[in-house]
Amino acid sequence: MKKVLSLLFHRAIVAGLAIIAQLGALILMIGRFSRFFPLFYILLTCLSAAVVIVIATGRDRSATKIAWIIAILLFPIFGGIFYLMLGRTRLSHRMRRKMETTRLHGEKALESSEPLLKELEDIDPRAAGQARYIQNHGAYPVYRHQYSKFYPLGDVAFPDMLKELEQAERFIFLEYFIIEAGTMWNSILDILIRKAKAGVDVRLIYDDFGCIFRLPKDFVQQMAALGIKVQRFHPIKPMLAPIMNYRDHRKLMIIDGHTGFTGGINLADEYINVVEKYGHWKDSAFLLKGEAVWSLTVMFLAMWEYLSGQPDNLDDFRPPFREDPVPTGGFVQPFADNPLDDETVSETVYINVINRAKDYVYIDTPYLILDSEMLTALCAAAKTGVDVRIATPHIPDKPLVHAVTRSYYLPLLQSGVRIFEYTPGFLHTKAVVADDQVAVVGTVNLDYRSLYMAFEDAVWLYGTESVLQIRDDFLDTLRLCQEVRLADYENIPALQRAKWSLLRLLAPIL
Repeated sequence: MKKVLSLLFHRAIVAGLAIIAQLGALILMIGRFSRFFPLFYILLTCLSAAVVIVIATGRDRSATKIAWIIAILLFPIFGGIFYLMLGRTRLSHRMRRKMETTRLHGEKALESSEPLLKELEDIDPRAAGQARYIQNHGAYPVYRHQYSKFYPLGDVAFPDMLKELEQAERFIFLEYFIIEAGTMWNSILDILIRKAKAGVDVRLIYDDFGCIFRLPKDFVQQMAALGIKVQRFHPIKPMLAPIMNYRDHRKLMIIDGHTGFTGGINLADEYINVVEKYGHWKDSAFLLKGEAVWSLTVMFLAMWEYLSGQPDNLDDFRPPFREDPVPTGGFVQPFADNPLDDETVSETVYINVINRAKDYVYIDTPYLILDSEMLTALCAAAKTGVDVRIATPHIPDKPLVHAVTRSYYLPLLQSGVRIFEYTPGFLHTKAVVADDQVAVVGTVNLDYRSLYMAFEDAVWLYGTESVLQIRDDFLDTLRLCQEVRLADYENIPALQRAKWSLLRLLAPIL
C-alpha cells in the first residue's frame, strides 16, 4: 500500500494530473462560454485565424507550421489557445537574455581557430567550410592532433570511464539526460564521493524529465550531503508552459579539462547491458583527450551558469597544456546545439555531411523523424549514386515513435536509400560517417526533438582514426540487422498508409 500511495503521489503523476486538469478546465470553460455567447465563439475563431497567420509567417520549420495549422483547422475553437500555451518555440525575453548572456560568457573563453581552418582549407576546402560554419555559428573552434576513440558499446566504454574518473585531481563535471541507481551509477557515485572528500570539485547536471521516475525526490539534497554539487535542468512543474518542451539531452563526462566522454550512453544499467529492457542495447561512447576537451568544459560551465545563475571564472578550469601520450592525426571539433538561438547547428552539420558525400553515408539513429530538408538531402544523395544506409532499432523503446520512424521508410526506399533494423534489440547510437573522411558522433538523434527542441552536443571529425572506427562499427552492426526491402512497403494496406501519413504530418508536435 505504501508503494502504491508513493506512486500515486509521485510528483510526475501530480504534475501530469494538474496539467490534464488545466486542459480540461480550459476546454470546459471555452465550451460553456461559446455556447452562451456567440460573440465569444467568434472571438476564439478569429484568434485561431490570427494564430494561423502568425505561424505561417514565423520562423518555425515548415513541417512544424503545417502540423500546427492542421491541428488548429481541426479544432478552431481550442487550437489557437493551445498553440499560445504549448506550441510557441520562443521563451520569455528574460529567459532568452539569460541564455544569451551565458552563451557569450562561454564564447569569450573559446579562441578562434583561424590558422587551423586555413590548414584544413589547403587539405579539403569543403571540410574547411563545415568547420568554419561550426565556429562562426556554434562558437566552437576546431583542433588538430587530438586523441579520440570510438567505443562501439557502453559495456566497452564503462571500464575506461571509471579508470579516468579515478585519476581526477581538480574537477569532475557530469551532464546527463538519464541517471538511475544501479551497477553503473553506483560505481561512478562511489568514485565521486571519494573524490569530493579529497577536495575535487564534483558537479552534476541532470534533466528532470529524463530522471523523474528514476531518481528520488531528495536526490539533490542527498548529493549535497556527500559534497557533490547538483543542478536540475528545467524542473517539471504542474503547469502548462512552453519551457517544458526544452530538455537537456547532452551526455558529458569531463575530467580535469583534459579528458572527456560523450556519445549516446546515459548513466543507467541498460546502457551497459547489465539489465535488459528492449533486447540488447546497442549504443556508443566517444573519448576525447587534449585541448579539444576545453570546448566540452566550456559547454558544461555555460549550462551550469544558466541553471545556477552563478558565473564561474572559466580560466580557473583551463587545464595546463600537456602533450597527449598518443596523439592522432586529423581534426576534431566538439560543438553544442540549443533550441534558443535560432540556429539549427546539428541539422546543418548533418545535411552538409550528406550533401558533400561522394561515395557513401552511413547513419545510426534510434529515431528517424525527418523534416522535408533532411528527407530531401537523403533522397537526393541516394539518387545521385551515393551509397546511403541507415540503421534503426528493430525492437522499439517507444512504440508510437517507432511507428513514426517506419512511416518514413517508403520515400527513402523509393529513392534508393538502404534501411536496416538492428534485430537483437534497441539501437541507440547516434553517428554519421561518410567517405572514410568525415564523421559526427554525439547525442543528436535524427528527429524533431533532438534537432529543434533539445540541448545537444556532438563532435565533428575529419581524417581521424576514429572516423574509421565508426565506419567499421556500422558495417559490423549491419551483420546483426535485417534489411528492409522496398517490396515489403509497396504492398502496405491503404489504412496503414493513411495512419503513417497522419503520424508523419503530426510528428513535429507529438
